[in-house]
Amino acid sequence: MATHVSPTRSGREYWRGVLTAGGFTPAPRWTLQPVPGVAEYETPVPDDTVTGLRRLAAELTVPLDSFLLAAHAKVLAALSGEQEITTGYVALGGSPLPCRLTTAPASWRELLRNTHQVAAELLAHQDVPAEDVDVLRRELGLVGPLFETVLDPAAFDGDLAEDTVLWVGIRHHDGRLVLRLRYHTDALDADSAARIAGYHLTALALITADPDAQHAHQSLLSAEELRFQLDQLAGPVRELPDARMHELFEYRVRTHPDAVAAVHADRQWTYAELNARANRLARALVARGLDREGVVAVVTERNLDWLAAVIAVFKAGGAYLPIEPHFPAERIATTLSRAACALVLTEPGSTTTLDQALDSLPGTERLLVDTAYTEDHAEDDLGIPVTPGQLAYIYFTSGSTGAPKGAMCEHAGMLNHLYAKIDDLQIAEGHVVAQTAPQCFDISLWQLVCALLAGGRTLLVEQDVILDVPRFLDTLIDGKVTVLQVVPSYLEAVLTELEQRPRTLPDLRYVSVTGEALKKELAERWFTAQPRIGLVNAYGLTETSDDTNHDVMDRAPDRVLLGRAVNNVRVYVVDEHLTPVPLGAPGVIAFSGVCVGRGYINDPELTRAAYLVDPHREGARLYLGGDYGRWHPSGKLEFLGRRDAQVKIRGFRIEIGEIENTLLRLPGVRDGAVVTVERADQSKHLVAFYSGPKPLDTGTLTDRLGASLPDYMVPAAFHWRESLPLTANSKIDKKALAALADELAGTEDDHQPPATPTERRLAAAWAKVLGVPQDRIGRRDHFFDRGGTSLSAVKLAIALDRAVSLKDVTAHPVLTDLAALVDNGPEHHATPPLPSA
Repeated sequence: MATHVSPTRSGREYWRGVLTAGGFTPAPRWTLQPVPGVAEYETPVPDDTVTGLRRLAAELTVPLDSFLLAAHAKVLAALSGEQEITTGYVALGGSPLPCRLTTAPASWRELLRNTHQVAAELLAHQDVPAEDVDVLRRELGLVGPLFETVLDPAAFDGDLAEDTVLWVGIRHHDGRLVLRLRYHTDALDADSAARIAGYHLTALALITADPDAQHAHQSLLSAEELRFQLDQLAGPVRELPDARMHELFEYRVRTHPDAVAAVHADRQWTYAELNARANRLARALVARGLDREGVVAVVTERNLDWLAAVIAVFKAGGAYLPIEPHFPAERIATTLSRAACALVLTEPGSTTTLDQALDSLPGTERLLVDTAYTEDHAEDDLGIPVTPGQLAYIYFTSGSTGAPKGAMCEHAGMLNHLYAKIDDLQIAEGHVVAQTAPQCFDISLWQLVCALLAGGRTLLVEQDVILDVPRFLDTLIDGKVTVLQVVPSYLEAVLTELEQRPRTLPDLRYVSVTGEALKKELAERWFTAQPRIGLVNAYGLTETSDDTNHDVMDRAPDRVLLGRAVNNVRVYVVDEHLTPVPLGAPGVIAFSGVCVGRGYINDPELTRAAYLVDPHREGARLYLGGDYGRWHPSGKLEFLGRRDAQVKIRGFRIEIGEIENTLLRLPGVRDGAVVTVERADQSKHLVAFYSGPKPLDTGTLTDRLGASLPDYMVPAAFHWRESLPLTANSKIDKKALAALADELAGTEDDHQPPATPTERRLAAAWAKVLGVPQDRIGRRDHFFDRGGTSLSAVKLAIALDRAVSLKDVTAHPVLTDLAALVDNGPEHHATPPLPSA
């Protein structure tokens, strides 16, 4: 194998190229008990592998060192999840030098050729003094170590450098080759060192077995590790009742018909009353020709009739489709059309945009709940057979193509999720579950019906109560709520109130958080304020019947994790070929088992891309999500981020592409892009950039997007540019736009600083809540145009010790107007005056 080294390239030029290539590759970490120290692990290289290596080395005229380096590169690529890696390389007994390698070549032979070329280049320039390389590093502004792993083809008996986590070498012993690893024990334990050694041996064996094989399709995992990942990291096996959700509810009705099943405001229904109403609604649906798995849209407020309607759809054998009554008519029409929905169950007061949507859908029938109640339908159970694999519900989420996509889930998956909540949150007879989530948020379903399977009670909390945190806490206490689930940003508002005005929550046993990443600081604050109430970090996807992982905590964690898989759920961390990656390595989170839904309704192309056949379980479906994660030594899953353009805003999953496509359809918009900006309080906001002949009115843009998109998908700010920045590939430069969005926050030309003491005190509170510097808050700024939401308005009220209310902020969103309201005294608003700073 010929090697060509450039004779004209100076040593300084070579090392400048290596250093500017960047790409620091962290060493793996895998230990539950980190302790300072150094340990080593040795294992012989099998004789047949050694024989194969020597034969192939002679055939290709490549030294054994290059085989070791190629295998080492493959192992680091697998452990880091990156094709490009950097390791330290000891050439001819010198000091370790940074060696930048790629595993992009498809075959082992090509990888070996590339690695040999890189090693030869390094050898040709290793005479450059280390001092010169350090000077070059300082010139380039590089700090910290260049690598954490070292490959030394020769034996090494010196001290392991402090910034070297893992050292790998080969020594000769009694005519055999022995692989030797030295490692810091605060990063790796003995088992992980043995696994990493095994990866090296497997890579060497695969090279010798077939040098022309495509190495990307070959796994380094041992059979033992593969079994561990597939079986031991799966959720516990739990036998589920041979019945559907509504049938288990009917059993509870027979057991205690007079117990209270649900409460909303000043209304409550017993189990018998709820069941009777659900049966009458179900018969009304059947009377209108509802077929098996026929889609029924429920368009109501979050009230008792909504609960009865959902159960009625299940009883009638239909599929539940939630739609919020305040959604834009265009989005409602799109959802109904894509779901092929022929029947809508609604109520007076929830039909304004629905009626507009139905004007374009003459084949869809509207049925009022009150109408169904007045019809002469029996109140006993229907007994319609419903199978575990039958479609239960459809939730629409944001779609990258510009249209929402409807995830279909079956009764078996729904029931499994309900029992995961019952088991892990210890929901039992008499317990109360708070229903707080909007109808279109998939967590709303378990909050609505889970308690009914255990003989408990559902408390439907009104939206105006949720937006008034003190009233919300009163409601939890008065309603004897046992289990609560909220998004972390709302929990932060609740915590702030509890920290300012401490009180006990006597019946609350668990608070579950979901929809957004839980920060460690928030968990620590929770247990400081409420040490006896458990905190559950819940993770899952709409496509996987909601939550698949629970991390049940009884104290502040050292690291926030997603937890273990719930009952009957299998979670994998895989590469692009669906092969599990090494323990602790990053990969795509995939799901298998009863949790996986059926696909996206009437969208076979999207379904084929995401819903796959599980290659590890015969007959099982696998859902490939858009999240990256890795396994933690505790056996829990850790979230690392998204791999696509999806983001979470206020707990809702959003495809940036859907917003961009809607923006591009507006008159006067030539090109457009949407980016997310994270503020100091860690809240995320959408910012839109667009180009066109001239700037457009921001209010018009907001209204036009709001006519097609839910309010949480409408950007908080719009910026016009003559043209948008492009990357070298002529694509819109999203990174440049995100940086520009940060710069533009609060730097408008007409900025007027706060002029009065009250305005300055308000500006300080705005800055804290909105996560922007105080000097960027102007007296003419509009709270909601600056990225404020109803939740941040709630936080503002708490920060000002309730000197203003949510209604005050909504009615007077301009800072100077809000300050005037405060200065005019309590007779002008329902809250006390602003306290002094």
